Amino acid sequence: MIDNYLKRQQIISIVAIASTITACSIAPQLGSNQPISKIHIAKVQAHTVEGQINAQLPPSAKVENPTFTVPTKFQGKTVYKVQISNNEKVIALSIDDGPWPKTTLEMLDILKQNDVKATFFWVGQALQANSDLAKREVAEGHAIGNHTWHHWYRRMDEATAKSEIDRTADLIYKTTGVKTSLFRPPGGFLNNGLAAYAKSQKDAVIMWSLTSADTDPHAKPQAFVNNVLKGAKPGSIVLMHDGGGDRHRTVEALPQIISGLKQQGYRFVTIPELLKMAQ
Repeated sequence: MIDNYLKRQQIISIVAIASTITACSIAPQLGSNQPISKIHIAKVQAHTVEGQINAQLPPSAKVENPTFTVPTKFQGKTVYKVQISNNEKVIALSIDDGPWPKTTLEMLDILKQNDVKATFFWVGQALQANSDLAKREVAEGHAIGNHTWHHWYRRMDEATAKSEIDRTADLIYKTTGVKTSLFRPPGGFLNNGLAAYAKSQKDAVIMWSLTSADTDPHAKPQAFVNNVLKGAKPGSIVLMHDGGGDRHRTVEALPQIISGLKQQGYRFVTIPELLKMAQ
């Protein structure tokens, strides 16, 4: 009986210490100049309770961070679309140049409401400025690709190309824990040194077979919708943008694109999922 009592007291002590450490580790993140909202308090309390519970439980298996690999047949290759067995009506939305303030948030809300997963190609500078949006994209199950650090189009030597891609890959991993073998060259330029370096690393160079043309400064949102709905085919990769400028028209078009494709019988998949479905 005494042994059991001592064990219980030890557990209580460990829980108290763990709770204190947890609270100290969270507090600095709130920022001394920011009001501590009810949401912040709730998060701290939830984290503390979780720490108390975990202190009494045996260690569990570590949850691995997402790794977006590509099948061997696509490593070091350029991909425009995927030939799907039985011509199954699947399609992949790809979204470039973010994460971007406001626009990315609005597009994430639309995707979540419609239970659609997309593939986001991140620019390193944008990721650096909007890390919280990036974390949300990963948490909500979207796939991630590398879109270089500066989004340059010009010709680059190997050292510059390596820096553009590796620097972005390092920040993606540091920010979200994600490793990705998906690369998209800015502007779709395949001969400026970037694609060659990506291929040397066995990344898949992901292009597109269908564009919304949402970078056209004069087009109306309905034009983006029409471009996608008229051109959709099984295995298509659709090009859209959440960053690089004012993308409010893309946000306006996105719900109609999703509903229109669903009416045509399409199911949405990420690019890694699409590659695994290839014949």
